[in-house]
Amino acid sequence: MALLEVKQLSIQFGGVKAVQNVSFSIEPGIVYAVIGPNGAGKTTLFNLITGVYTPTSGSILLDGESIGGKPPNELARRGVARTFQNLQICMNMSALENVMVGAHLRLDRNPLKAALRFPSIKRRDAELREESAELMRFVGLEKYIEARADSMPYGALKRLEIARALALKPRIIFLDEPAAGLNPKETIEVDELVRKVADSGVTVVLVEHDMKMVMNLSDRILVLDYGKKLTEGTGDEVRKNPDVIAAYLGTHA
Repeated sequence: MALLEVKQLSIQFGGVKAVQNVSFSIEPGIVYAVIGPNGAGKTTLFNLITGVYTPTSGSILLDGESIGGKPPNELARRGVARTFQNLQICMNMSALENVMVGAHLRLDRNPLKAALRFPSIKRRDAELREESAELMRFVGLEKYIEARADSMPYGALKRLEIARALALKPRIIFLDEPAAGLNPKETIEVDELVRKVADSGVTVVLVEHDMKMVMNLSDRILVLDYGKKLTEGTGDEVRKNPDVIAAYLGTHA
């Protein structure tokens, strides 16, 4: 059974049809890429699935249960995590604290217990700090465990966002351009990290413009153009598809 199913999904902003009747399904434990030219509707599709936008029509199923239109906080409780194109890091906090924020839904939020610092709260805080440190080691940021976020380089901050999303213990994680703005060395590091995340059992869905990275990583690829599904398949199938070639390079090319 597919982990995620999208059926005839559409959204319209005024007269603009940003996503039009898009359907696909994603099996558990794979890397699934969404590609397409600028303005194809990739981030809009992410926003629909992760609860930022409410679909105009169509359905989104997670493990067979409808999640279309549900808010992001409810989807997070169901194991849906994501990162964004632009960094969403709390720069006035430490790197470790940023990761800890990602686990807030798993904490005891009783204000009385927190105010009185019950032993169970202290114990859970210590466990969470160690979990977060382990996640930083997982994403290759062990040397920044004691660092402030505003002292870290851009490439490290991109991986810090992934660590924070993983603190939710998600079943599926949406990565919106994880390699954007990275140099070749940093891109390779993120490439390896994405595969490592998938190998750990978390399903990965990513939007990415680096085609070398996409072809190297992805088990399946969805191609969008002007909000419509152009094709879907393996990297080899997508690479040879004449419609994809035309969309990226123009019919003449």
